[in-house]
Amino acid sequence: MKKVASLFTIVASILYAFSIPLSKLLLEEIPSTLLAGFLYLGAGIGISFVSLFKKTVDKKKIEQEKITKKELKYVIGMIVLDIIAPIMLLLSISSSPSSSISLINNFEIVATSLIALLIFKERIGKNLWIGIIFVTLSSILLSFDFKEGISFSFGSLFAFIACLCWGLENNCTRSLSNKNPFSIVILKGIFSGLGSLIIGIVLKEKIGSYLYIIYAMLLGFVSYGLSILFYVLAQRYLGAAKTSAFYAINPFIGCLLSFVLLKETINYSFFIALIFMIIGVFFVNKDKFVIEKKE
Repeated sequence: MKKVASLFTIVASILYAFSIPLSKLLLEEIPSTLLAGFLYLGAGIGISFVSLFKKTVDKKKIEQEKITKKELKYVIGMIVLDIIAPIMLLLSISSSPSSSISLINNFEIVATSLIALLIFKERIGKNLWIGIIFVTLSSILLSFDFKEGISFSFGSLFAFIACLCWGLENNCTRSLSNKNPFSIVILKGIFSGLGSLIIGIVLKEKIGSYLYIIYAMLLGFVSYGLSILFYVLAQRYLGAAKTSAFYAINPFIGCLLSFVLLKETINYSFFIALIFMIIGVFFVNKDKFVIEKKE
């Protein structure tokens, strides 16, 4: 089953990879907070229809564990963090190259793994520690602009905040991974989406073209809804730290899409950061295979 779970994570990472470059295009018409709301709302509504279709086709009733009062804190944490994280990420995309933000997004591995260690007592091996160091070095390098001297990119700061939020959120979701995955995604999508929309309305954000709302919700369904669904299914068998290891391929796909769709230019520091990130991801995944072999 772990091989199937690993495949689910790869599919989830590919679907999510489209979100950053396409979101940068959508930001031209929809402000960041409202866009975050429509992305998550699209995920929640889309997965609701998928769940309904599944129940119609599959007549078998599978008993799912209900969320207990003790687990309610994880649900609330998951929703709140899923309001903050996408808004932070979209703010970073609006002010920085999406190729760089795609790579920095891999810092989520570091956040997820360290939180899994410190709070949820998951094991972190030697290779994963090496991977964490290289991913962190790469993320730091991507945070500076070397075109005109050396200056810190504040857009990357928002990306780091997003990664920290998603790292904690991944572990909250891990604590709920034995529940119905459709219910988890619907909860995330509907409540986090509505939360972001309310904030956007309070901030009096304006939409350029309402047609883009449909595009945003479709992107949300694919890159957030289906991606999260596969991710949650994978976490059930792999754990938070291991699932995030396979998920690490999505930034590289996001980079490629940024170059193709947005025609972004790159400098030498990006290539150095890319090498560090590849080395880091290699060691992260090497650690995963060692753990599985021992199991």
